[in-house]
Amino acid sequence: MATEFKLPELGENIESADIINVLVKAGDQIEKEQSIIEIETDKATIEVPSIVSGKITEVLVKQGDSVKVGQAIIKVDEGGKAEVKAEAESIAETKIEEKAEAKKEEKKSETKKEVVNSGSGEMVEFKVPDLGENIESADVINVLVKKGDTISKDQGVIEIETDKATVEVPSSVEGKIVEVNVKTGDKVKVGDVLIKVESTSATPVTKKEEVKVKEEPSKKPVQKVESPKGELPELKPGERDDQPPILRGSAPAAPSVRRIARELGVDINKVPGSGEDGRISMDDVKAYVKKIMTGKSETVGLGIQREALPDFSKYGKIERVAMSKIREKTATHLSYAWAVTPHVTQFDKTDITEFEKDRKELSKKVEEHGAKLTVTGILIKIIAEGLKKFPQFNSSIDMEKKEVIYKKYINIGLAVDTEYGLLVPVIKNADQKNLIDISVELNTLAEKARNKKLSLDEMQGGCFTITNLGGIGGTYFTPIVNSPEVAILGVSRGNYEPVYNKEGKFEPRLMLPLSLSYDHRIIDGADAIRFLRWVCEALEEPLKIFM
Repeated sequence: MATEFKLPELGENIESADIINVLVKAGDQIEKEQSIIEIETDKATIEVPSIVSGKITEVLVKQGDSVKVGQAIIKVDEGGKAEVKAEAESIAETKIEEKAEAKKEEKKSETKKEVVNSGSGEMVEFKVPDLGENIESADVINVLVKKGDTISKDQGVIEIETDKATVEVPSSVEGKIVEVNVKTGDKVKVGDVLIKVESTSATPVTKKEEVKVKEEPSKKPVQKVESPKGELPELKPGERDDQPPILRGSAPAAPSVRRIARELGVDINKVPGSGEDGRISMDDVKAYVKKIMTGKSETVGLGIQREALPDFSKYGKIERVAMSKIREKTATHLSYAWAVTPHVTQFDKTDITEFEKDRKELSKKVEEHGAKLTVTGILIKIIAEGLKKFPQFNSSIDMEKKEVIYKKYINIGLAVDTEYGLLVPVIKNADQKNLIDISVELNTLAEKARNKKLSLDEMQGGCFTITNLGGIGGTYFTPIVNSPEVAILGVSRGNYEPVYNKEGKFEPRLMLPLSLSYDHRIIDGADAIRFLRWVCEALEEPLKIFM
């Protein structure tokens, strides 16, 4: 009697997957744990192992099909096997498992190496590395190498643009390039092969995947995916308890739906799902796009109805230019920050007449290290000390859990104006660095920002942001809090003003305008002015920060 093997549970809210490869055919003899199909979910591409053994009488799916959980994949005749054949196959399976176990022992570290012998040297593949949290793909805006080039480690291979920044991807291999697999304008994903290099030094390429065991004839190793620690697979009614879980915690949309959303320029996370547990279908994406096209999308935020733009071309010539990834991300993030954060801005002035004299004198020592001692650099040190004294300024709010998250580290972000848009590199552990260290690092990060060399790690983890427009002009402004941070300090241009002194006379003093925007959910007005006054007094009398 034929037994049906069905697609097992794929994880929470995942009901289907796309088949990208069928690994067996009718007539094949299979064993338990042997891979049957290769599928793509929202999270990964994996092989699905069989839970039955016997002879395949029928394959019910093909490459390109979209299959649902519980759908029959193959039919298997589990009876009629000769004992000798069963024993031979059992021995073969044992050998495969032993090889797989040996491989695991050799590859204990998380990062694996993949080297292919080319005959004249070692052929290695350099792939798109991890681009940062929640970043799975990027646009190629420049290919910096070509076939036949000889490259070294850390040499730039391609220039890519993500939502966060434009960065150059350095090679982790060295040797002669024999193949370039990308071109300008391509969209690449993490793990895609960028170049193949013939390397006589056998430099390996690192990748975060299990290395597959060399296959025996008609056998395929099983890529097993374990449940996250602390979680148990959830079984559906009637489901066999020996069916392995495939994935957990993926977003509620099939790969095909996500693909269509990307092609239409739709953020899948904004599409309301009509299916069970918020599952997003193709119809949901189409309905969402239709609302946008007709100007009837639900709201801009906080219940404000979105308004359709007028036809500007009726009044004269116009030009439409697509936003860069950086500008698009900036616009989206600041809209979100403004919508969810109850902003208040506090203004004050500080007398930096004496401070400027000392800064110019001390700057000579910093210049010996190839940097300048700037107002921004000193403010970084002052703010770092201030966050220790006023911990609510070094926090974030989790409204879902109704908790305040107090950070025990101090990282200060600096808004840098570049021709590509606003970038915010971060000085990590600013409280543990002296003025010379901060000045040198600030100079390096600002230069990287202007030359599109910032890495994603250098723009993450900020606790508080400083934005200095004093070099351009202006008096005061209201900076937007860089959510999930809770405060930002704006610095304007210092000017000489007549100030009434203790002797009852007016004298010219250099006054610096400061603007502190903060999240009123966690910071009260009295705390804000205390913090700002503390910063002002620290600039006027720097020794106060050590008192």
